[in-house]
Amino acid sequence: MHLDVQELRNFYYRSTLGRAAQKAVRAQLLEFWPEAKGQTVAGFGFAVPFLRPYLAGARRVIALMPAPQGVLGWPQGMPNVSVLCDETQWPLETGLVDKLLIMHGLEVSDRPAALLEECWRVLGPGGAAIFAVPNRAGLWSRSDRTPFGTGRPYSQTQLETLLKAHAFMPERHATTLYQPPSERRFWRKTAGMWEKMGGSLNFIDAGGVLMVEATKRVQAPSEPGLRATVRKPLDALNPKPKPVAKPV
Repeated sequence: MHLDVQELRNFYYRSTLGRAAQKAVRAQLLEFWPEAKGQTVAGFGFAVPFLRPYLAGARRVIALMPAPQGVLGWPQGMPNVSVLCDETQWPLETGLVDKLLIMHGLEVSDRPAALLEECWRVLGPGGAAIFAVPNRAGLWSRSDRTPFGTGRPYSQTQLETLLKAHAFMPERHATTLYQPPSERRFWRKTAGMWEKMGGSLNFIDAGGVLMVEATKRVQAPSEPGLRATVRKPLDALNPKPKPVAKPV
């Protein structure tokens, strides 16, 4: 079940809790990808709050929003880069994307296998994708007051197993959003402390968002390049003369 784009916008841009979540997730994303100079960066789902740092240096930034969710123009005051698209048929050329962020996309998808196939298709050689999903063990996946309480949460093992089954190779992972999903003043004032403490101690079970970076795995050809096996290559290069039959 996809969230409505207006609800996502209101959470991330118009609520204190949403702005705190945006700050924490963006900080972790920048740990993985500090820059994207000259590269094509795409986000699927509702990734726009986290793509802004790449607008200045990237070759292009594309925000793909699935039709069941809806689309909004972004960024404000600049040329629009948002595109409304089918969940499993993106208007992108094969191998075009260097960096791909999936945010509020995989956990709410009705066809996760087809979605991952589309992610694999658009990712270029040497490119990387980050899949950000609600952490099954975290508090945020249990709260209906945030977008992370909607859809299918994952554990690290579950997400990496799913990615491997669809020709992705997990490279590294992290969790973020250690602060409780509460609007109460005490938790908002101490949010920075919880994020710093959780990041330094690596409480993987406590983070509300699980992020896995994966690269595109290309299968080796199943058929060998040479069907005939040459057992003695030197003899092949210097063939001996065939014996000639002598008349009796």
